[in-house]
Amino acid sequence: MKLIIQIPCFNEADQLPQTLADLPREVDGFDAVEWLVIDDGSTDETVAVARAHGVDHLVRLTNNKGLAAGFQAGIDTALKLGADVIVNTDADNQYHGPDVSRLVRPILDGSADMVIGDREVTELAHFSPLKKTLQRLGSWVVRQASSTNVPDTTSGFRAYNREAAIQMLVVSKFTYTLETIIQAGKLLVAIDHVPVRTNPKTRESRLFPSMGAYVRRNAVSIFRIYAQYEPLRVFWSLSVLIGIVAAGVWIRFTVAYVEGNGKGHVQSLILGAVLFIAAVVLWALGVIGDLLAAQRVMTQKTFERVRRIELALGVAPSHYEPGQPRHEEPARSAGERQASPQDAAPAGAAEEQAPSPGQAPPREAVRT
Repeated sequence: MKLIIQIPCFNEADQLPQTLADLPREVDGFDAVEWLVIDDGSTDETVAVARAHGVDHLVRLTNNKGLAAGFQAGIDTALKLGADVIVNTDADNQYHGPDVSRLVRPILDGSADMVIGDREVTELAHFSPLKKTLQRLGSWVVRQASSTNVPDTTSGFRAYNREAAIQMLVVSKFTYTLETIIQAGKLLVAIDHVPVRTNPKTRESRLFPSMGAYVRRNAVSIFRIYAQYEPLRVFWSLSVLIGIVAAGVWIRFTVAYVEGNGKGHVQSLILGAVLFIAAVVLWALGVIGDLLAAQRVMTQKTFERVRRIELALGVAPSHYEPGQPRHEEPARSAGERQASPQDAAPAGAAEEQAPSPGQAPPREAVRT
């Protein structure tokens, strides 16, 4: 069993040494534990620091593609390197490294395919009350869309077994955390969560430069992901709501018309017509979105089969570089080199080339 711990990085030369020092090199249930750093176009010494601290594998993206792209590149590489279980963690040392063993335990026990580390955000001192509220709201929306019970849906500390990782396809360019949970809930992936510890805050988040950006980006991401996977529920709910408003406006006009004051409420008739058209358009968008959702499922199944074919054929990972080797073959003495099979091969080959009495000479030795 091989465990690969992947770390997406962007200009993390200062934080990466402590993060790596906190990660385990041995975990119960695994024969090998390897580290994979995904360099997302860093302009500092992230790669050099990773090599100096014994990282086994590197993926070097040419320029900054974003967290979601880095995560997807790491999953693809880890699978092609033969990982049985993949753990993803952040480079800012937010999560307590020794909790990797706690994170992979449900997978080893066979009770889960994907495990999310629960930070128990209500207890985090560096989270403001507003951020905690938004965190709970966002997690609730994701739970509704995914039919799961994950309490901390934005946690980046998570583990996947090989089958779950093969099925993951991240479309979002912003973050992978929400989309992968919703995907897993729709697929044949069993999800679990375990409490994990966190380390003191080392720096401000690069994903969210301000609280306003945090609210805006998370709200947009949640709406887009929910609309992608539940288009009928989203657009038909809006259609019904606007249709009810249109009906209320028309009722107002009808009452005025019956009372003989219809000319003074023509605006209500026009507003009702506009709202009704909007309701019909939203209803149609729901139908179109549902058809696209079916196509997305087919595309995802195709992607899964292509990935399985690539793994079976041994296709090399993209943008891959070997890291710092942990074990080097010791140099052999002169006597060992003379006695080695490689050195003995030429003599054996010469003996095979020399024909025995009565045997025809080799074909390439025959002269015409």
